Formats: sequence, structure tokens, C-alpha cells
Amino acid sequence: MNTTMTTSADDTPQAVRRVTTWYANFLLAAFALLPAYLIAYLQFYQDPHLLFENHVFHEFAIAAATLEGLFVSYVTWQCYRLSGEPILRWLTLGFIGFVLIYAPHGAFTPLAHHNMWLFLLYGPASRFVMSILLFVGLLSYEARADSPERRGDRWLWGMWFVAFVVIDLLVAVLANSPIAGALAVRLSLEGGAMVISLLNVACLVFRRIRSPLMQIFGISVMAFALSSLAFILGKPWNHMWWLAHAIFAGGFFLLSFGIVQAFLTTRSFSTIYSQAELLARLRQEMSRTEGALQELQRSNQKLESMAAVDPLTGATNRRVFVERLELEIGAAKRGGKPFSLLAIDLDNLQRVNERFGEQMGDIILKAVATTCIEALRPYQGVGRVGGGEFMAVLPQAALDTALMIGERIRASIQSLQFEGGTERFTVTASIGIAQFGPDGSSADAIMRAADERLKRAKTHGRNCVIAV
Repeated sequence: MNTTMTTSADDTPQAVRRVTTWYANFLLAAFALLPAYLIAYLQFYQDPHLLFENHVFHEFAIAAATLEGLFVSYVTWQCYRLSGEPILRWLTLGFIGFVLIYAPHGAFTPLAHHNMWLFLLYGPASRFVMSILLFVGLLSYEARADSPERRGDRWLWGMWFVAFVVIDLLVAVLANSPIAGALAVRLSLEGGAMVISLLNVACLVFRRIRSPLMQIFGISVMAFALSSLAFILGKPWNHMWWLAHAIFAGGFFLLSFGIVQAFLTTRSFSTIYSQAELLARLRQEMSRTEGALQELQRSNQKLESMAAVDPLTGATNRRVFVERLELEIGAAKRGGKPFSLLAIDLDNLQRVNERFGEQMGDIILKAVATTCIEALRPYQGVGRVGGGEFMAVLPQAALDTALMIGERIRASIQSLQFEGGTERFTVTASIGIAQFGPDGSSADAIMRAADERLKRAKTHGRNCVIAV
């Protein structure tokens, strides 16, 4: 099902994909320009002389904005400290600068009628400084990460803090000078903030930066530009002036949402992926996972095979052989057909090891196991149950058939030729046979009966088969 869905998604007509891409871009642009519609409405359909002058509300709003700015500054700094991305350093400075310069705007609200410029200039000054720092940050997007030493350089951060305090003092001096109103300082600062914010948007479009967080960055900066336009068109305390505050707050909240997303995921502003990128990566990882699962399955099958087989002789080990014997007992009980069990043991294997070495003993065991397997065909199920002892299950084989096969195995083993140094020699095997039913109906009973007859074959001169 998953493969079919992936194929159908990849077979989407190119024209449809192009139209949907254009539509998505149109929605982003429309959303980014939404404040412009509100500005136009107030500009043309509202009385600019209607005022809402409430100092307490204004002070409360500025205090909330200051706390929000401090929180976002801290989260951004944490992201920068962990990732070292230069854009996060400049964003941190932009937020800190905004907070430190904007806070006096609320503190001087009671002076709105006594020193208008001292009250007003901190707002555009804070937006102007922040727009510059955000623009510098955008220019450093995807630049090499800062070193850990630079991220924690207290001297650097302290110098910026001092610079922002100096700007506060300069704004106060300017507000108390006669040129504050004559040279339209407020409009110049607000216009500068708007132009630089628009440069941010143009840079994003020109560089084709389309990552999700940078799209949020672009919409937020567009909101900052439009808020500056609303401040230019508005007058203190009228509705356009309050709308400008709301537009700026909306952009700031949206940008802070992007910062929090970075903090909760990759701590980076450039490695948050779009939905299309995530789906592509998901398909790639699913393909890798499927390959890994197949490889794991093959490895498990290999391990199961290795766990079931005696590594020296290739015969099944004792555990697996007993399990097969239990299955054969169950089938015999259901079908009522007998089967036989052969116990095969090499004669004098210890003496061979002492004379020719254990390496020769291993060669003999391998050869004997192969001989047993070949002699038992078409039956299968030879297991190594001891040092030189093997057992074989003969399904649906009565005692006479088992005796014939046992003799064939004994003769085949005796015909094997081995060389130990300059000496050629042969080996023999003793075989005991037990039958399901007469010799028991459990694995332990049948194996015990076969072992007892194997021991009798040993005591009767070896190299023989005993079934009763």
C-alpha cells in the first residue's frame, strides 16, 4: 500500500504541481500583506481624529512586549549557544536591542503631553535598530557556525549591551534638542526601519530562501515594514497608531513562534525542513529501513541456521534434533505409523585423537557426518548429540528397514580411508536402533533404548548394528 501511494504521488502531472506551487506562494504573499488591507481601510474609511488615549493600557502593553522580548531573546540565545549559527546571534542581538531601546517608550508614557519626542522617539529607534540587525543576520544565513568561544564571549555581548544603552542616551539627548521635530527625526527613523525591513523581504526573494522558518521570518519582517508604514500614517493615540502596534506585535509573535520551533526541534534556523522535504526524507528513510529489515531478516535466518547446526560437522545439534524427534513422535501418535531411531558412535575415537591428533579427529567426524547424511537419503535428520555420537530419525521406517539402513551406514563408514602422516587407516562405528512404540513413546525413552543397544554393540566387539 505504501509503495502505491508513493508512486501515485510521484506521478502527479507537472501542470498540477506548478499550479499548486503558485497557489501556495500566492497564499503566503496574501497572508504577509494582510496588515496592508487593514491599513488601507483605516486610511480611507476611519476618522483620523478619533483617539483612544489610555496611558495605563499603553504602559501595560509595553511591559508585556518587553517581557515577551526578553523571553524570546533568551530562547534565541539558547539556540545560538547550541548551534552557533550567525543568524541566531544577530537575531538575539536584534531582540535584545529592541527590548532595551523600546522599554523607555513605555516608561515615558506619562510624559506624552510634557515631552512628546522623549515619549515617541524610542519606538521608531528600537524598530530601526532591530531591522538593521535582522538584515545583517539574514545576510549571514547559512554561514559557517561560530566557534564555542565566540558564542560565550562575555566581552562581545557586554559591548553590545553598552551600545544599546548608549543609543538610549542618544535618543534622550535628541528628544530634548530643538531639532527633534524640525528635522522629522521620527519619520526618518520609522521610514528607515520600513525600508530596511523591505530590503529583508527582497533579499529573501532574491536568494530564494524557502525553508519553513525563513518563510516565517519573511512574513514577520513584512509585518514590521507595514507597522512602520502605519506609524508614519498615524498620529499618536489614533486608531492607525494603535493598529501599527498590533501589526508589529503580530509580526513579533510570529517570529517568536519560529524561534520556539527551532528551540524545540533542531536548535537551528536553517535545518528545519519543509513538508515536501520531510516526505522525501521519510520515503528515503523508509527505503533504508526496509533494506535494513531485509538484511536483518537474512541475518536472523543465518543465525537461526547456525544455531541449529553443529559448526564442525554440519549436522543438526542436539537441541534441534530432540525438537525434531518430538515432532516425529507427535506425527506417529496421530498417524499410527512407526518410526525408528539410530544411535551411531565412532569406535575408539579417543584413541585416534591420541595417536593422530584432534585435528585428524575433526576430519574424521566431518567425513562420518557426511557419510551418514548420504547413506540416509531420502531420509533427513542426522544430529550430533555427543563427541563422536550421532543420531538419525527414520520416519515411517519399521525395524527391518532401520536394520538395513544401519548396516549401510556402518559399511560406508568402514570404507572411509584416512591418512595420518605416512599411515593409512580406517575407522568403524557401532550402531544401536530403537523403534517408537515397542521401545517407548517419549523422546527420552526412545533415545535411552537406542543408547542401550549402542552400548551392547560396543561390548559385542564394536563395528556392528544391534536392534533388539
